[in-house]
Amino acid sequence: MLILGIETSCDETAAAVVRDGREILSNVVVSQIDIFAEYGGVIPEVAARSHLEVMIPVFEKALSDAKCSWDDIDAIGVTYAPGLLGSLLIGTLTARTLAILHDKPLYAVHHLKSHVYANWITGSLESDMSNCPLFPLLALVVSGGHTQILYMPGHNQFEIIGTTRDDAVGECFDKVAKILGLPYPGGPSIAKAATGDENKYFLPHPKVDGLDFSFSGLKTAVLRAVQKEVGVPISYPSHKLKELLSEQQVRDFAASFQKTAVEILVEKMKLAIEQHPDVKSVVVAGGVSANEKLRKRVSEVFSFDNGVSVYFPALSLSGDNGAMVGAACYYEIQSGVKPVDPYKLNIYPRVSVES
Repeated sequence: MLILGIETSCDETAAAVVRDGREILSNVVVSQIDIFAEYGGVIPEVAARSHLEVMIPVFEKALSDAKCSWDDIDAIGVTYAPGLLGSLLIGTLTARTLAILHDKPLYAVHHLKSHVYANWITGSLESDMSNCPLFPLLALVVSGGHTQILYMPGHNQFEIIGTTRDDAVGECFDKVAKILGLPYPGGPSIAKAATGDENKYFLPHPKVDGLDFSFSGLKTAVLRAVQKEVGVPISYPSHKLKELLSEQQVRDFAASFQKTAVEILVEKMKLAIEQHPDVKSVVVAGGVSANEKLRKRVSEVFSFDNGVSVYFPALSLSGDNGAMVGAACYYEIQSGVKPVDPYKLNIYPRVSVES
């Protein structure tokens, strides 16, 4: 089964052709990072217009790279939520139009489900399915907009057992990077700068009951630690602190923050494992899953030695892309999910990932 996956939830315009949820025939991504690096973050209206400019060339290239025509495509999957409203509108309207024009079934795919299913993309149908995650599993979804722990007893079955009460961990990376004067996006910038002493600055672990997270306090703790380090009052503007920091201080703060953020995630996952002893796999998904420190610590803590297998998406699939949408769409079809009506204006109901 060949599925065209379309993704426009934020600042990447992406389309891909995926076979049977595992093999990528094409994967085209046009990023707007260069545009928003100048502003230090995404501007929703600009993002939507940028999607509009490249949407048609992107899906046409995806078909061309896959060496297939519309006759070969069995279904269209598109991200419908969550994300920036204007960006999602461009992708969903494009998918609806294509479904009508080419008489293809259309599936509305949840963005976080797509990130999780990036872990099932093995690159080849000949790959042993034992290389894919086993159920039941825990999925740690970490990105710029979300931080959640999901329990999955089977395909397309999701239960949110932990979530952030304020900032997402990726958002925290972005804001700390701005405090340190590092460029957007903050995740790669922090990781690159984190060559200093990770034990130089003590940063607190927020005390949140259960499996929930909180990262707003960590962000503030970094701000106060930087202000104290350079000898300025708490009223000193955060955007001016970079002028007072030495390169070594930036490296030390980046390393200390990264270590703390990763340990907070790992601590909650350890607790989740204790509460769900039946789990056979741990899956990490989302943009922050590309962080090398996080990959190393998760692999160390949740190893094959304790009977739990650990899975990460390929680095090229950790960010937003159409291939993960195609994979998630395939497993929705296999689970009996029905296509949506592309003629209806409001075909994308506001539902949680639990539905």
